[in-house]
Amino acid sequence: MSTQQSVPHAPAPVSGAPRAILRLEGGLVLVSAAAAYAQQGGHWSQFLLLFLIPDLSMLGYLAGARIGAATYNFAHSYVLPLAIGLAGIGSAQPTLIDVALIWIAHIGLDRMLGYGLKYGSAFGHTHLGLLGRARPVSGDRTELPVRA
Repeated sequence: MSTQQSVPHAPAPVSGAPRAILRLEGGLVLVSAAAAYAQQGGHWSQFLLLFLIPDLSMLGYLAGARIGAATYNFAHSYVLPLAIGLAGIGSAQPTLIDVALIWIAHIGLDRMLGYGLKYGSAFGHTHLGLLGRARPVSGDRTELPVRA
């Protein structure tokens, strides 16, 4: 039996010009990472094969919204691919650099499309706004229902 409780979607998601800037930034990250990958001499078949791998993190949602958000955010944060890229540069391992650039490009595409980091309340509750619904009015701290 599930009960409903109200969990604030606070702080309010980004909206307006800042949201547009963050999405543009994501697009520029995508283009920059793909250009760096091309400059590295990476194979585009490898790029296509690995590009959607970070989305496997959504399988965490099978264990619930909180675990799903944690696994998704782990795979869609720049921290790990940047660390892998730096390790690749430091150890002169082009494969690590390639993997990092593909991963970074994937994150850039997601941000450009408005898929932000997830809150533990539901997949559609992101730092860039609500997916699949009208966005709250700027400054609105809308209460979103969550099943416990």
